[in-house]
Amino acid sequence: MADLLRSPLHDRHEALGAKFSAFGGWSMPLEYASGVVKEHTAVREAVGVFDVSHLGKAVVAGPGAVDFVNSTLTNDLRRIGPGQAQYTLCCDDATGGVVDDLIAYVYGEERVLLVPNAANTAEVARRLAAAAPAGLTITDEHRDHAVLAVQGTKSDEVLAAIGFPVGHDYMSFAVAAFEGADVVVCRTGYTGERGYELIAPNAVAVALWDAIMTAGAPYGVLPCGLGARDTLRTEMGYPLHGQDISLDVTPNEARLGWAVGWKKDAFWGREVLAAERETGPKRVLRGIVATGRGIPRPHMSVSLTADVPVGEVTSGTFSPTLRKGVGLALVSSSVAPDAEVGVDIRGRREVFQLVKPPFVDPSVREA
Repeated sequence: MADLLRSPLHDRHEALGAKFSAFGGWSMPLEYASGVVKEHTAVREAVGVFDVSHLGKAVVAGPGAVDFVNSTLTNDLRRIGPGQAQYTLCCDDATGGVVDDLIAYVYGEERVLLVPNAANTAEVARRLAAAAPAGLTITDEHRDHAVLAVQGTKSDEVLAAIGFPVGHDYMSFAVAAFEGADVVVCRTGYTGERGYELIAPNAVAVALWDAIMTAGAPYGVLPCGLGARDTLRTEMGYPLHGQDISLDVTPNEARLGWAVGWKKDAFWGREVLAAERETGPKRVLRGIVATGRGIPRPHMSVSLTADVPVGEVTSGTFSPTLRKGVGLALVSSSVAPDAEVGVDIRGRREVFQLVKPPFVDPSVREA
């Protein structure tokens, strides 16, 4: 993995005995000595910290920055204001497929920070730069900042001990001073639990990690890798780009219409997506829960009977919380949303129930 990018915290992860995995062009911790299940449980019951520095960071700056971003990405930035963040989608204008899903942070009318997925940062920045009017700049700051996600029921206590602001509304952010640098503290995350994501300059990343681990020790904090991140987000039914959403999957198919500003005059893909919404997509993303012991995995076939395939698993895992297999699958929209289906697991048909995620009760929005 010598050609992969490394987080500024790589040495800390090595010292903790992390197993690494290639992800989005980066070498990132997959799990630590504690293991995925304990890391998952720490987030659900106490607190965990993830290094997600592989996430992209792109800044749109200049007069009319908010209006420009609002004319390209799906969600309506006019629903929020400075100090707030929003989940949104970058779609292909011709097909409506999802180029990426990302978070937009609004600093003011002339500055928007975008946090795309690692593998898609350059493409999102390229599309924005190609469409930007004179006077606007698109700056790719992918490698300049670390991102730490502090997630779990005790996340407020941990960050308060460091002196960071906590308790602000879901999807809002504040800028705090740490070691002479500005750190963005946003109340969001990818786990379904109460938590925060911290965006900090690389120069203070190690000191910030150490401070979180020290402050979190009384609460049983654990470092968490991409393995636990995947089980946590799957329990919530959160889509992963490249599996559940992609250029071949539209927001309508992924049941992400809530992240589309349908009343806006313009965004990339608007015409094709509005037409698809009117007629209804031919397939939709559904949750699946095992009625037995089967564990679903991506690309496994989904069927109504052994001879009638109706879709494919896009994400699947063993749920540490429910102690059974759960996942997401793209299935024909003709299938009843609560139907029983079969999943082909290594040649054996296992029965699953179609359901509406999340699979566990979220606490991410709790006041």
